[in-house]
Amino acid sequence: MATYLDFEENIKKIEDDIIVAKTKADEYAVTILEKKLAQEVDKTYSNLTDFQKLKLARHPDRPYALDYIRGLMTKSYEIHGDRHLADDTAIVCYLGFIGNQKCVVIGEQKGRGVKNKIKRNFGMPNPEGYRKALRAAKIAEKFQIPILFLVDTPGAYPGIGAEERSQSEAIARNLFELSDLNTIVISVVIGEGGSGGALAISIGDKLAMMRYSIYSVISPEGCASILWKNQDMVETATNALKITPDDLKKFDLIDDVINEPLIGAHRDKDAAIASLGDYFLTQVAQLKELSDEQRYEQRYKRLMSLGSFS
Repeated sequence: MATYLDFEENIKKIEDDIIVAKTKADEYAVTILEKKLAQEVDKTYSNLTDFQKLKLARHPDRPYALDYIRGLMTKSYEIHGDRHLADDTAIVCYLGFIGNQKCVVIGEQKGRGVKNKIKRNFGMPNPEGYRKALRAAKIAEKFQIPILFLVDTPGAYPGIGAEERSQSEAIARNLFELSDLNTIVISVVIGEGGSGGALAISIGDKLAMMRYSIYSVISPEGCASILWKNQDMVETATNALKITPDDLKKFDLIDDVINEPLIGAHRDKDAAIASLGDYFLTQVAQLKELSDEQRYEQRYKRLMSLGSFS
């Protein structure tokens, strides 16, 4: 059963009417209602606020990392464990093919349903998750295999155990190692890119975002709590943070915005998955035309330009 957000009420009503018309076999009514639905979708989704885009990025039906992995990869094999402590299931690593391109895909997985969300720690990795991601990335580097990172987390897990096992060091280590990794690295924010938990697997040659994803140094709730000590200011914080793909592209903080269906990836997962796959293969083909030195120089300039302004 589809989950509707507060601004989708008109869409829900029209879709309910379409179901009734189909039950009655009223083809004329179905045709009229489908046209009306297309107009309503265009009207609603062409004028979304940043706060509404935040809600879409967190939509419970939105495709997660494993949806993309299962939809894109063939002959895939999962890589487990960090070889230090544990196998953190909030991060998944797969070796396989996208099209004819051998690749390693590393993603943050939130989980669906209560049991699976707990198993995946709600997509908040522990230090061993980031160490597993780095281990898989090093395997890819050794065999010159392109890497695709799928970013989708509210943030790294802030628990006492994670801090005891050096959460900050694990994130910092990834930033250091991935920036110098000698293979093609492409990162895509597919949903919620929160704080250092997202940054730890978004360093590479290209950083892109799906149309309805967000990427932020802090959650809007955290920002509202710190600045105003008032959760009612979440929408104001969302607007101030500039966390949407369009804003981040304008400030040159990301490279590209990947189109997903206008009505959202959660309504047409196959189209969203195909768009991401096409983007990855296109970028890999372009980056393969560069020498290692040219690619390193391009990556260095991109990373050093972050936050610069005049």
